[in-house]
Amino acid sequence: MYRSPSPLPAEARAKIVETLNARLADGLDLHSQIKVAHWNIKGPHFASLHPLFETFAVSLAEFNDAIAERAVTLGGQIRGTVRHVASASTIPDYAQETTRDLDHARLLADRFDKYVQGLHASRVIVDELKDADTSDILTEIIGTFEKHGWFLHSTVES
Repeated sequence: MYRSPSPLPAEARAKIVETLNARLADGLDLHSQIKVAHWNIKGPHFASLHPLFETFAVSLAEFNDAIAERAVTLGGQIRGTVRHVASASTIPDYAQETTRDLDHARLLADRFDKYVQGLHASRVIVDELKDADTSDILTEIIGTFEKHGWFLHSTVES
């Protein structure tokens, strides 16, 4: 661990950095999947879903940056190369041959649920380690992606 302005002990910071790296791997993987959906979508809901997917991707890119910068601020290093993300992400692989609009919405909704599940698990860890600042970051991401997931689930419900 590198020197940090955080008053948390180095052992706690190391555990937090580890869980943040896990969430970053998921976030980077999910971002690429959102972009695949954005680029390949076809169907009657194209006009509404295409820009919505871009909104999701931009939002997630900003959150990925916040997670990475928090980990570095705590004295850690980021592991975020494509190869690392491919081996570490807990997000299910994306069916890249998908083109239909509602199929993309379903796939992304399921992946948003998995992403939020990981965020909740990380927040439990940082709360136990009494890192309110990291908890606040995770809480904001959870709220945003629960809402994004709700948009998608509402779109595909019959």
